[in-house]
Amino acid sequence: MARIPHANLDCSPGCPVEGVLALIGGKWKGLILYHLLDGTLRFNEIRRRVPNVTQRMLTTQLRELEADGLLVRTVYAEVPPRVEYSLSPRGRSLEPIILALKAWGEEHLRPAAATSAMAAAE
Repeated sequence: MARIPHANLDCSPGCPVEGVLALIGGKWKGLILYHLLDGTLRFNEIRRRVPNVTQRMLTTQLRELEADGLLVRTVYAEVPPRVEYSLSPRGRSLEPIILALKAWGEEHLRPAAATSAMAAAE
C-alpha cells in the first residue's frame, strides 16, 4: 500500500497531489494503469505490454495497486489457475488523468532530434 507521509491531507494545498502521486507513483504503476484502461488483462498480457518489468516487480506493483483499491484481482478456480486484473471504479476514475499525462508526454517529450530541429526552426 502506498505510504502517504501525512495522516491528514489538509496540511497544505499540495498534500492531495502528494497523496495521489504516492498512489500512482513508481516506475511501472502508471503504465500498468494505462494498459488496464483497455480492459481486463491477465498477468502475462500485462507483462508483454510492459516488457522491461521483471516478474517480481510486476507482482509487487499489482499487489500495491490492489491494496490501494485501484484494481481488482480475480482468481478463477481452474487448472491451471487463471488470474485477471481490471480497474476498479476508483482506478477507472483516474482515466482522464492518465490520458492527460499521455497527451502531455506526446506534446512535450519529443525525441531529441525533433526538439533540436524545432528549436532551430524558431
